[in-house]
Amino acid sequence: MSLPAPDSPTDPGCPDADSQLPYQVAVFARRISVAGELDRAAFLLLEQLSATGPANVKTLAAELGVDSSTVTRQAAPLLRERLVARLPYPADRRAVRLGLTPLGAGRLDQVRQRRRELIAELTAGWTSRERAVFCALLARFNDGLLDRR
Repeated sequence: MSLPAPDSPTDPGCPDADSQLPYQVAVFARRISVAGELDRAAFLLLEQLSATGPANVKTLAAELGVDSSTVTRQAAPLLRERLVARLPYPADRRAVRLGLTPLGAGRLDQVRQRRRELIAELTAGWTSRERAVFCALLARFNDGLLDRR
């Protein structure tokens, strides 16, 4: 499979990209979530905690672009499954942060590995340039969503 030239007005594989792109993005989000055996919200919350370390709900909400009640709701099953734990602030024992547990870190590593394997399988017939272009365009798309916050 080769990509059309950047100036190409249409891609024969997606003749109506403007109307199909929202659908394709939604399908991608659902399928990658199911394939990883961890829902999208849980995956993103665990990824954030892995990247930044323990954080309070308000900080997590700001970093994820959602409100605090959403983070609280998303964290509840992760707390029950012991993938995340409530940790006290050293300076204020009344306040808590959410932190990734060793079990949560292991589960996140498993999901990351399964997703890498799935993406490698799905893009096995692609050139390294096609994978790089897809990654760059997807990152640009996601960055555009961040800019809208």
